[in-house]
Amino acid sequence: MISIGDHRLTLEELVQVARYREKAALSESANAQIEASHQRLERIIQSGKPVYGINTGFGIFSDQRIPEKDWAKLSRNLILSHAVATGEPFQREITRAAMLVRANTLSQGFSGVRLEIVDTLIKMLNAGVTPIVPSQGSLGSSGDLSLLSHMALVFTTDEKDLDEESGFADFEGKVMSGKAAMRQAGIDRITLGPKEGLAINNGATFSAALAALNLMDAAYLIELDEASTALSLEAMLGCSAAFDERLHAARHQSGQMKSAEAIRSYFKGSSYVDSTCRVQDAYSLRCAPQVIGAVRDTVEFASKVIENEINAATDNPLIFEPETAISGGNFHGEPVGMVMDFLGIAVAELGAISERRTFRLTDGRLNGGLPTMLVDSEHDAGLNSGLMMPQYTAVSLVLENETLATPDTVHSLPTSGEQEDHNANAMTATRHARQIIENVVHILSIELYTASRAIDLRKKNSSGILGKKDGEVYNRIRHQVEYHAEDRLWSAEIEKVKELVATHQILADL
Repeated sequence: MISIGDHRLTLEELVQVARYREKAALSESANAQIEASHQRLERIIQSGKPVYGINTGFGIFSDQRIPEKDWAKLSRNLILSHAVATGEPFQREITRAAMLVRANTLSQGFSGVRLEIVDTLIKMLNAGVTPIVPSQGSLGSSGDLSLLSHMALVFTTDEKDLDEESGFADFEGKVMSGKAAMRQAGIDRITLGPKEGLAINNGATFSAALAALNLMDAAYLIELDEASTALSLEAMLGCSAAFDERLHAARHQSGQMKSAEAIRSYFKGSSYVDSTCRVQDAYSLRCAPQVIGAVRDTVEFASKVIENEINAATDNPLIFEPETAISGGNFHGEPVGMVMDFLGIAVAELGAISERRTFRLTDGRLNGGLPTMLVDSEHDAGLNSGLMMPQYTAVSLVLENETLATPDTVHSLPTSGEQEDHNANAMTATRHARQIIENVVHILSIELYTASRAIDLRKKNSSGILGKKDGEVYNRIRHQVEYHAEDRLWSAEIEKVKELVATHQILADL
């Protein structure tokens, strides 16, 4: 059970709820903070002062006063009019992560909502009611307005209570109207009060939630790249000197030192490494700790930013003691967008250096005496293409990543009649980082598959011992996919390796 509101939510806890269906619960301190904030909001409303989003319009209409009789309608209209996202729906885990982040945001005690708003989000998470939310249409500046509005349609309502205005949700594996899903789950839908519509949809919540998942997945790809580097090093009879602890300590880069240590641990005990007279290897092997280590440092930095964000109050205005509403811009997604741009660049480099190793493994002039394209025998060259084409696929994905890694936060267009004249483009940066991660999973799977075949060919002509951990990685691949001498449907076998990678089985307990 993950408790909300009594401590800083961690990225690991978010993943447990979003991906593995861990239950969540509001803490007593969260209940108290939410109730106190709502009481402050009530007193502000009674004062009659104009407060943005409570008794005024939104965006360019912020100077328009709204009469008290229309305050509930103001909140509902905000959700209805802003639910205009498009594109493929987010994966269930992404929307669940966003729901948890929003619940945590509202639990900070600065948003003025009623307790039942947050409690309903928690009930939905625990029951498995997941809104269907289109993935495109957010600028990540006034928050992920359209995305959060699609989420809100499912659990909010009005006097009309129309099925067609309740959005869509996944419940027990079936997609249905939000109204139907909530009814089947036994959860009441809510008529919004003053400010509550804005409190729900104002903040870069989907961006932060997806960023958190991205970072957890990127941290795993770092470990995977270290393992694939070591396996390729063995397959190509590489040199250990470039991984010497003293060398990396001399540079003082912590990520680099950790990556070098990890790679050493994989090939420890190998008889293949240092078995030639070669003094040094190409950069894709020799400089792997420097490249992977830089990605480690990037992920560590970005994780601090995103952990702050998933614990932040990000709607507008925020409610403070004594009965003060302060209008500002905590919803602006620039911090999220910038670190996701940075993450995209970093993870793209993991894929780029991996592909270069795959290329070397298939080049008979560069792979330490193995057959070109890793055909079983040079006599079969031409009749068999070997692993020529998997490297093509890796190159294609690397080139795609080069485009996807172009920063998104440097692009901005104004909205809302120039009231919102600088936008973060944070969700686009986060989605692109996600695509890069998915591409790199496949690129690394190709390298692991290729290195394993190279080791098979190495074993045919010479006796040798793999490092203990490398040997375990190799055995797990071979347990899933047998060696085949002649050409076959390589893609199906690579997909089996990718399944090992995607389910984390390939490095489990190493």
